[in-house]
Amino acid sequence: MAKQVELISPIDGSVYLTREVLSRDAAFAAAARARAAQADWAARPMQERRDMVLKANDILGGQVDRMAEELAWQMGRPVRYGGEYRGVNERTTYMASIAEEGLAPLVIEDSDEFRRMIKKVPHGVVFVIAPWNYPYMTAINTIVPALISGNTVMLKSAGQTLKVGEHLAEALHAAGVPEDVFQNLVLDHDTTGALISERAVDFVNFTGSVGGGQVMERAAAGTFIPVSTELGGKDPGYVRADADLDAAVDTLMDGAMFNAGQSCCGVERIYVHESLYDAFVEKAVAWTVGLKLGNPLDPETDIGPMAHVRFAKVVRDQIDEARAMGAVAHIETMPADDGAAYLTPQILTNVSHDMQVMREESFGPVVGIMPVKDDDEAVRLMNDSPYGLSASVWTNDRAKAEEIGDRLETGTVYQNRCDYLDPALCWTGCKNTGRGAGLSVLGYHALTRPKSYHLKKV
Repeated sequence: MAKQVELISPIDGSVYLTREVLSRDAAFAAAARARAAQADWAARPMQERRDMVLKANDILGGQVDRMAEELAWQMGRPVRYGGEYRGVNERTTYMASIAEEGLAPLVIEDSDEFRRMIKKVPHGVVFVIAPWNYPYMTAINTIVPALISGNTVMLKSAGQTLKVGEHLAEALHAAGVPEDVFQNLVLDHDTTGALISERAVDFVNFTGSVGGGQVMERAAAGTFIPVSTELGGKDPGYVRADADLDAAVDTLMDGAMFNAGQSCCGVERIYVHESLYDAFVEKAVAWTVGLKLGNPLDPETDIGPMAHVRFAKVVRDQIDEARAMGAVAHIETMPADDGAAYLTPQILTNVSHDMQVMREESFGPVVGIMPVKDDDEAVRLMNDSPYGLSASVWTNDRAKAEEIGDRLETGTVYQNRCDYLDPALCWTGCKNTGRGAGLSVLGYHALTRPKSYHLKKV
């Protein structure tokens, strides 16, 4: 009997859907079809590939309500936020707009005697392993430039958001992308690893946990298949003495609590100059108390359940440990908190880096706030983390923000904003956040390989 995966909805604990897991033989057959289809796909004019991707984006744009409702049932995001189409559209249209630039050959010489250049050619079969927290946008980050570059794509969605892969496949196929060029697959861990270790694919993009990223790299060991990883973070914000306090509170707290804190670049640590610390905490508590925790299908809900009970347990355990070590919790349990997936958003003070909540990824609606005396102390604490995805500096001094940013061990530095992915800038990280280059012109470089031409006329 074929293996099956059940998607448990965080809304009410019911089985939202069941899907059959592809067998090993069927998965390898799918990879073979993708490889066979790649040359013809790459031979099409780039403009044709780009137009199909943009048409698929337009199709998704007409189905925003469906996207929002299905995400609510699958991973708990409130419908009031309209799914993920705004981000999908921004990233898709931008990457399509720079495709010609991103894929243009680098011409070194074009004379009567020589033509020397470096072309960017597709890897072949790109394997995208997407997470559940932003399942459309994280997948699109790679799918769009991969297809436009002439690669074929196989997508494995997380078990918590299986409908997302189906929805993307439906839109892309309706837009004219051949079925073997983009395939949505339901796979188990063993088959996923085998596809990599036996070189059935040519490039792997993985977004998920550090442990999951290590599994991907072990599977690829010795194959020389490129593995791009984005493994989350423990992203800090630093509020300097000259910051706009209200703007810092509103934006940082939204960055900490949006999507029930289930964001790779969500704010999980805040360091505030001691002159603003008390006022910041007071305003942050008032901001958080105003949130409505509840059913994500209710348009009045600000924060829904976490995607799974076990994710909420990790956050509760971190909060309990911190309180046992002396941390102060400022938010009283909300009526909708059920001790399971529905979790009260929490602010902790009197915290230290001895606590897990300030060191290990929480991936939930909790944030620790610490006072600091100056920039040096803030930088030291911000860098005191095994992760390095993004960091924000809140100040009206742009030169100082850049100077501090130069000292931070992170992939992205923000001034006076956070929890945002700019498609024109490279999305990358360092340390345990992984390695890779997503979006921007560097995204096209990552999804192609250089091929040199040295042509001499005799």
